Amino acid sequence: MASPEAQETGETPAKENQVATGAEQTRAPASPLKRSWLVRHFSLLLRRDRQAQKAGQLFSGLLALNVVFLGGAFICSMIFNNVAVTLGDVWILLAALKALALLWLLYYTARTTRRPQAVLHQDPHAGPSWVRGSLVLFGSCTICLNIFRVGYGVSHIHCKSQLEISSPAVEIIFIGIQTWVLWKHSKDCVQIQTNFTRCGLMLTLATNLLLWLLAVTNDSMHHEIETELSALTEEFSGNNTNTCLCLNVTACVVFQKGYLMLYPFSTEYSLICCGTLFVMWKNVGRRLAPHTGSHPSTLSFHLHGAILGPLLGLLVLVAGACVFVLFQIQASGPAIARQYFTIYYAFYAAALPIMSLACLAGMAIHGLEERELDTLKNPTRSLDVVLLMGAALGQMGISYFSIVAIVATRPHEPLNRLILAYSLLLILQHIAQNLFIIEGLHRRPLWEAAPESLAGKWEAEAPRRGSLLELGQDLRQASLAYIHSYSHLNWKRRALKEISLFLILCNITLWMMPAFGIHPEFENGLEKDFYGYRTWFTIVNFGLPLGVFYRMHSVGVLVEVYLGA
Repeated sequence: MASPEAQETGETPAKENQVATGAEQTRAPASPLKRSWLVRHFSLLLRRDRQAQKAGQLFSGLLALNVVFLGGAFICSMIFNNVAVTLGDVWILLAALKALALLWLLYYTARTTRRPQAVLHQDPHAGPSWVRGSLVLFGSCTICLNIFRVGYGVSHIHCKSQLEISSPAVEIIFIGIQTWVLWKHSKDCVQIQTNFTRCGLMLTLATNLLLWLLAVTNDSMHHEIETELSALTEEFSGNNTNTCLCLNVTACVVFQKGYLMLYPFSTEYSLICCGTLFVMWKNVGRRLAPHTGSHPSTLSFHLHGAILGPLLGLLVLVAGACVFVLFQIQASGPAIARQYFTIYYAFYAAALPIMSLACLAGMAIHGLEERELDTLKNPTRSLDVVLLMGAALGQMGISYFSIVAIVATRPHEPLNRLILAYSLLLILQHIAQNLFIIEGLHRRPLWEAAPESLAGKWEAEAPRRGSLLELGQDLRQASLAYIHSYSHLNWKRRALKEISLFLILCNITLWMMPAFGIHPEFENGLEKDFYGYRTWFTIVNFGLPLGVFYRMHSVGVLVEVYLGA
């Protein structure tokens, strides 16, 4: 046997050689040529796949951009020179785009999704129940709107062209098929024919965007209804006119009322379809990890003992319903008295500050909570934030235009002061609610954070356990502790749930009033006299559907915040 001195002297050079070898390895990493051929081959394939995905997204995005620019040029030409480019020309272009989009939707449903390995994954965050329910609701209302358009055209068939009657019929078919496809396939992550699928999705998205743009800017139907009413007045007063009048006055009144009431739903439907199609486009070729399948959609909606938030929200809902009914009864007459405008704006001036204070309290509680931020890639959440910020611009834009009109004309009148306060409070409430919702969406839910922390604890304590039986007992105790802590809310989580429920009911109230009623922004006459009929009509038609969409979208994301609290 070697002596201890010899062993020590033998071990020392060996250690020095190992250290030198490690230093050489750290100084000179292995070159790509020394790696295995299989690793290099798969890394090259992965790089090519990413490049192909970026190229497909770029090409499909450019296709949608060109289609939108072409349709926007047609619509703008119709607005500024309605002799060279008429509304019929725009309808023909949109009919061609609808036909192409319909062919792709049918091909996607019949061929692409039925092939093997076509849809390997489904995004659990995409196409939540409230989005699909909104698609069906607003799609049905838009179909009813086009039925009223067909009825109105048939009642004026002696002076209407066939294009004015056939265009709503084509739109009914397009909306019905598109709603069915989006309801069924909104969660798909398609893995085959990716470039063709991206182009089809972008073409359909561009078509819906042009339909929204036409609905925002086209006031021909409103002008025609006002012209017909003035012609009837002149006829009853004894003057003869050559205006195209309705054959059945009762039926025309029904078609006109139905068209005016359902008009915002068509723009709303187009916006929802654009958002759903964009999420599907982002999910094309996406491969989800197995752990992303767990989602709180399996959890049921419980109140968890929340009382104050639902009670205050129900009070706001009942008060809003009463104001809505009073205003609608008054709006059915020839003119609306100023006192009903006062009641309408006073309700908003009372509800908006309470909602803003609730949002600020929720943000303060979020700051007190020690919860990690969810930084994982989530296209649906990113789109929710973008839509929330973009849709808020609608009512905020109308408010800013109202503020300028009031300050520049008659700011000292009592009603104008109330409208000015309403506009300022509406802007502040949108900002506060957006901050509260966005911060709540980026908080990691407890069903994701708690199991991960428990798993780390089990992994750290596993080497100290002596048997599988002890491990199973500890796992059961940890799971029971997690269930107990989840079912019993602390004051911060309870307050967040109370605030979320209150804001949900308030947003439902503020969604119902502009969605189903006559709009005071256009009926009070102040901004219309200041900006002119055509300009203010475009501003209201641009901002009002965005405002309705904002309230509906806020309800959906507030449910997510409530479930994650």
